[in-house]
Amino acid sequence: MEFVANREIVLPALNKVIGVVERRQTLPILGNLLVVARAGRVTLTGTDLEVEVKTSFEAEIQQEGETTIPARKLVDICRNLSEGAEIRLRVKDERCVVTSGRGRFTLGLLPAADFPTMDLEEGGFDFQIQESQLKRLLDKTAFAMAQQDVRYYLNGLLLELHATVLIAVATDGHRLAKFVTPLDLTLDTERQVIVPNKTVMELKRQLGSSDDPISIRLSERSLRVVVGAMTMTSKLVDGRYPEYERVIPGHSGRTATVEKDALKRALSRTSILSNEKYRGVRLSFDPGTLKLLAHNPEQEEAEEEIELEYDGEPISIGFNVAYLMDVLGVIDETAVIIHFQDANGSSIWRGVGGESETFVVMPMRL
Repeated sequence: MEFVANREIVLPALNKVIGVVERRQTLPILGNLLVVARAGRVTLTGTDLEVEVKTSFEAEIQQEGETTIPARKLVDICRNLSEGAEIRLRVKDERCVVTSGRGRFTLGLLPAADFPTMDLEEGGFDFQIQESQLKRLLDKTAFAMAQQDVRYYLNGLLLELHATVLIAVATDGHRLAKFVTPLDLTLDTERQVIVPNKTVMELKRQLGSSDDPISIRLSERSLRVVVGAMTMTSKLVDGRYPEYERVIPGHSGRTATVEKDALKRALSRTSILSNEKYRGVRLSFDPGTLKLLAHNPEQEEAEEEIELEYDGEPISIGFNVAYLMDVLGVIDETAVIIHFQDANGSSIWRGVGGESETFVVMPMRL
């Protein structure tokens, strides 16, 4: 196998597949990329057995063939070459030789026949969605996914398909994010799938803000997403997602409105003196004023006051400041509306006018 291509074509393609390659692998070949050179195109594939990413680019193919090459070493070599450099990749005597200018790099290989690929399931449901629409859906919800929770079904994002909307939900048991986007799916019955955490984060990293349509196929146990020349195939989480609607409190109760950026800045300052382990901050709602209070075991204390639209009874609620900052970070509007019942119940946070989004944050005892 031998081909020649420009660095500015090769490197973006490598960056698309490198994200799924783990630094520590159970099988040596999972640290490699499958490289196939045929019919004027080079196809790159990376996998960790749970998710697979494949992309291709045009190249001058001088000898067709396929092999697997150490992924991170190849990326590091290409990344450190000068801009616009021509890269020649040649397989000879069971070694891969990468040359560019006066540089020559010889890498080890593993047989392409040993590389595991994910087969596409028969059947499934196909639909299309704009790239920017899917990216917004993931950006609004992915932060609330659990990380390595024993309740494995929480280590992912719920996608709920209805006839006219697509709903994404994520929760780690302490906060919940839900976002609804209109989409004509022409479904007879609603469907639910749980997309693994790693797949969601990799999609978030790769998706852009274009309005181009991307194709998605949902099968019984897998998901396939096609964005331009990139194809991502992932296993789905096998489990039943909890009935999330039951943990979203009703809108009856008290309501407060606060300027988003002012609250973010105040939270950033007061959290400096919060407990480093629990990251707690107390929000005291009074008519016209929101008071923020944080303290730590060293008897240090921070206190801030900002303006607030609220005319209810005074109430004080403790929150994990990191959870609030995550929520404020994905709200687009300049003002935030907060619904709450009492100091012990969950609260709903939304941007003013952001009816398609729901963020639920549990209180914490301080």
